[in-house]
Amino acid sequence: MPSNEQRRAAAKRKLERQLEHRAERAKKRKQMTIAGSVLGLVVVVGAVAVVFALTRGSDEPETTASNTPSGDTLIADGRSEPLPETVDCSYPAAAQPAAKANTPPRTDGVPTSDETLSYSMETTQGNIGLTLNNPESPCTVNSFVSLANQGYFDGTTCHRLTTGAGLQVLQCGDPAGTGMGGPGYQFADEFPADQYAEGDPAATEPISYPRGTIAMANAGPGTNGSQFFLVYGDSTLPPAYTVFGTIDETGLQTLDKIAAAGAEGGAADGKPAQPVDVTRVVSDL
Repeated sequence: MPSNEQRRAAAKRKLERQLEHRAERAKKRKQMTIAGSVLGLVVVVGAVAVVFALTRGSDEPETTASNTPSGDTLIADGRSEPLPETVDCSYPAAAQPAAKANTPPRTDGVPTSDETLSYSMETTQGNIGLTLNNPESPCTVNSFVSLANQGYFDGTTCHRLTTGAGLQVLQCGDPAGTGMGGPGYQFADEFPADQYAEGDPAATEPISYPRGTIAMANAGPGTNGSQFFLVYGDSTLPPAYTVFGTIDETGLQTLDKIAAAGAEGGAADGKPAQPVDVTRVVSDL
C-alpha cells in the first residue's frame, strides 16, 4: 500500500499534468482566435479592395512621398508636404472606350491653388453640394471639372449604394449605369495613395474615409476614370481611393434619404431602391 508521501507525490504529478494540459488548450484557443481574427481581416480587406472594381488596369501609380502617414487621421491631416504651384497631369487612353463622348482635360500647368471650387450635383432625390480639394488631388479635380463642364455627368444614374456597417457610399459617374463605363482615359492615384512609398505595407492597411468624403472609384492602381463615390457614413477602406473633396450638409441630407430607402431587394450592395438620376453637375461660381 502506498504511503502518504507517495500519494501526495502522485497527486502533485497529476495536478501538474492537468495544469499543463489546461495551459496547452488555452494556448491553442488563443492561436485559433488570432488566426481567425487575421483571416477575418484578410477577408474584409480583400472584399473591400474589389468594392469599386470597374475594369482591370495595369498601370502602377507613382509614389513621391518619403514619409508614410498612418492611422485613422490620415485624410484629415492632408499632405505631408504641399505640391508646387502647378503640376503636369497625364490622362492616357483606357482599355475601354468612352461611355459618353468627351474631350480629355488639359495636362500641362494644372494649378494646385486652394481656391474654392464648388459644384452642385443636382439629382432627382435632391441637391448634393460638392467642394473640390484642389491642393491635395489637382489632377483628379482637373478631370472632374473638365467632365462636369462638358456635361458628361448630366443625365447619368448613380448605379450603386452600399449600406454595410463599414462601407456606406453612393457611387456615381458612369454614363452606362453599369459600373463598367468611363471617359475613355485613366489617370494615376493621388491623395492619400501617393503619400506612401512604393512597397510600403501600410499602403494596404484600412483607414477611415469619414462621412462627407468624395473619392474616386477604381479597378486598381492608376485606373481612375469618371466614377466616384460619396461617403454618407464613416467607411473603412485601404488608402487606394483618391480623395478629392467634401460634401455639404444639404448633400449629406440628400444622401441620408437615399440610404434610408436602401438598395434594391434589401441588399447591402446594389442599385438604390429609389433611383438617383443626375440632372446636371454645375459650378456654383
